[in-house]
Amino acid sequence: MDTRFAISQYPDAADINRKLNELIKKPIYTITPEALAAYERDYFDAKCSKSKAMIEKAKQIIPGGVQHNLAFNYPFPLVFTKAEGCYLYDLDGNRYYDFLQAGGPTVLGSNPPEVRKQVIDLLNTCGPSTGLFHEFEYKLAKKISDSMETIDMFRMLQSGTEGCMLAARIARLATKKRNIVKMGGAYHGWSDQLGYGIRIPGTKFTQANGVPARIMRDTQEFFPGDLDSLERVLRRNLLRGGTAGVFLEAIGPESGSRPVDINFCKGVERLCRKYGALLIFDEVVTGFRIGMAGAQGYFGCSPDLTVFGKVIAGGYPGAGGVGGKREYMKYLGAGLDGAVKVKKAFCGGTLSANPLSCAAGYYTLEAIDRENACQKAGEMGDRITKGLNEIIAKRHLPFVAFNQGSICHLETVGTLQFSIDWSKPWTIPGVLNATNERKTEMTHMGAAYMAEGLVTLAGSRLYTSAAYTPELIDDALARFDRVFENIAVKEN
Repeated sequence: MDTRFAISQYPDAADINRKLNELIKKPIYTITPEALAAYERDYFDAKCSKSKAMIEKAKQIIPGGVQHNLAFNYPFPLVFTKAEGCYLYDLDGNRYYDFLQAGGPTVLGSNPPEVRKQVIDLLNTCGPSTGLFHEFEYKLAKKISDSMETIDMFRMLQSGTEGCMLAARIARLATKKRNIVKMGGAYHGWSDQLGYGIRIPGTKFTQANGVPARIMRDTQEFFPGDLDSLERVLRRNLLRGGTAGVFLEAIGPESGSRPVDINFCKGVERLCRKYGALLIFDEVVTGFRIGMAGAQGYFGCSPDLTVFGKVIAGGYPGAGGVGGKREYMKYLGAGLDGAVKVKKAFCGGTLSANPLSCAAGYYTLEAIDRENACQKAGEMGDRITKGLNEIIAKRHLPFVAFNQGSICHLETVGTLQFSIDWSKPWTIPGVLNATNERKTEMTHMGAAYMAEGLVTLAGSRLYTSAAYTPELIDDALARFDRVFENIAVKEN
């Protein structure tokens, strides 16, 4: 197994959660109204007028004016026209450091020329899709299987959401059990069943608007990092159809925003074996970002199924899939496969495993492996996290910065650290109001970062790539410092 990982030192989860719990008890520290108004006037209005005009037009035919949840929308979304390495460029010609990295898939950096050339060559010959088998389906699957010990077989899909949907179906077919369990606050895509317990622990079905609550009757959540909480759910399920599978983001919910102990995953694996549930690793973010062997390799776990997304198409469309042990992947035979007489999981997708996505994924993973990109990106994650903590200490701010390799967190308001306690229903409105207020301030912070040329994920998460250098990271830190210079306690 490949032992090269992006994480040089795993964070002290207990200490970080202690700091995050302290953060949400403190008053809100945020960008001052005066500084925010100056950013809106001097940057967004003065230097982003073309973006503003286009978004106004888009609002007439696109709900909200944008198609993607990651498009930062305060004071208005910017229109980006070019991505290159660690940079993004908007319609007005402004340049930004890209810490969004398309939501995580671009470990090499955006639009790497060596992958782009291979994709263009394929488009000139095969075209993007045929609906028939292509050699890169095999090449990509073989690369994934060779990289992770638990992946005997792999099935390509179009998104991580589809991968999670399919993993749940496989688990139910393989175990003949009913219930699916997930960590509270974790995001496993936007399918009906798994829209349960998202955003913060304890939300149950309340955040999945438009989904009938009855559809989630066989889905449960447990408190993040709490093995006793998980075992209580598993034990209770023995009386109500058993547990088919346990979904796990190995570093903690929301890409490690609430980190778990380094031994937690092994504890979950032991409980899955004890109660006969399949262990399903969601490696949509961590797969080929933590390392070629994934988070499962880092933690020394042997999941039964693994969900993939993002990195496996290198930032190109159609990035999703399920891999796992042969005894479970037999439930996925496509076409006329009749060698194994079992019921096959319902699964499809016209553009799944299209040549473009598979070729892009194959050449991306080859380059990540060859160039040691996970480790390079992780070094840059270490550098920016260290620098952020130095600025936080210098400015005497309560913010919390930490990282798991190239997955970096800058918590200024701690929105995701809240939880809902249904045994105390009178507290729920207060929690929801607090999270909404803090989320608003997080968007204001994100706008300030943007005006300083820093694109982040929702103002609280940063992905680094192998395209960064120490000099570029240091320049980015100077820009963060300019924002932090204008932080004060929010006035009520």
